[in-house]
Amino acid sequence: GSVRDSILGREATDWDLTTDARPDRLLSIFPGAVYENRFGTVAVREAGNQHEVTTFRSDHEYADFRRPHHVEFGDDIGLDLARRDFTVNAIAWGAQPSVDAGAPAPEPAIVDPFDGVADVGARRLRAVGDPGTRFREDALRMLRAARLAATLDFTIDPPTLEAMRANAALVAHVSGERTAAELEKLLLADRPSVGLRLLDETGLLDVIAPELAAQRGVPQNKIPGEDLLRHTLRTVDAVPAARPVVRMAALLHDIGKPSTIDDGPFHAHDAVGATLAAALLDRLHVPRAVTERVVHLVRQHMFTYDRDWGDAGIRRFIQRVGTDAIEDLFALRAADSIGSGLPADAGDLAELRARVAKELEASVVLDLSKLAVHGDDLMAELGVPAGPHLGRILDALLERVIADPAQNDRATLLLLAESMLADDR
Repeated sequence: GSVRDSILGREATDWDLTTDARPDRLLSIFPGAVYENRFGTVAVREAGNQHEVTTFRSDHEYADFRRPHHVEFGDDIGLDLARRDFTVNAIAWGAQPSVDAGAPAPEPAIVDPFDGVADVGARRLRAVGDPGTRFREDALRMLRAARLAATLDFTIDPPTLEAMRANAALVAHVSGERTAAELEKLLLADRPSVGLRLLDETGLLDVIAPELAAQRGVPQNKIPGEDLLRHTLRTVDAVPAARPVVRMAALLHDIGKPSTIDDGPFHAHDAVGATLAAALLDRLHVPRAVTERVVHLVRQHMFTYDRDWGDAGIRRFIQRVGTDAIEDLFALRAADSIGSGLPADAGDLAELRARVAKELEASVVLDLSKLAVHGDDLMAELGVPAGPHLGRILDALLERVIADPAQNDRATLLLLAESMLADDR
């Protein structure tokens, strides 16, 4: 991949090193090196860095559609490159071993037995050898094809694309973690829709995310002639690449619509979608912190704003969404509008942003941590015992302060709390 990126003029960051030296030879050459796995990879530590060096090899017996059950070490870089996924990734740069021990070291050169350089120039993704064989060896390669097409702006060679369609069901053998990793990389592309369309058109989407595939053909009263899935892809593209969590939320924001099409239609699809998004992300083993943020955005994305809201209404909105999520939610709403053929600031979004910013700049109280009294104060001053009743009083005091920030005063809040206790007696 780094040779490919260098040819493209992209920054190459992850170099794969390979050699005819066997692992035991590498261990003897580099003190402190570690033989990492049975595939011939040795970790060489140098100047605080770690480099993985793998012996030339050929792979055999891919019985689980993911990893070879048997490898053979070799002396030919050509055979090693023959096991790669795509021709643009089967290009090496270096010096071929010399058969004459006394001959001078050969000059490094490009090694390109499968015309990968030409495919890089044509911006074409083509499998090495028979594409069906490559995908049956490792089904993850089909997801990688969609991701590379999006991130590199490549087209997929027709026979390779057809083999993706024919073997799509095999992607069920790929772990959730690896599927999520490819999806997350795809979402970093300038236009993720390129890769997402490929997942849809090849049937891969039906396997890895049937909840998303269910959007295909669902009618939308937005852009004429476009279904719900196309709206979703437009929305994803409209989110800045610097906001990967929001892009994931954009991908899943309407995931609840197909199952609620007869309810209103789409009544409560945000709540239904949050549940479905949580299940999908859990299935993909996405980190919990990411899942929680995405699910929260999906649940909140149908917010409405009325210009008649008072300042207290703005503060309640901020409290419901959370200060950490507010900008992400605005980014999702802007993208959702663009995906619907509307301006990014549709629905008075610019005005809402300004009013929210004004409240945040005033350091308004939005949670219990900033109240002028705490549970310990109520227990000590008023004898309120610890428990649910104490929590309800604090919540009521917070609501008073959100409505009127001037009430966030210790003496005032103690008087209010005492009045609440009197009403309960």
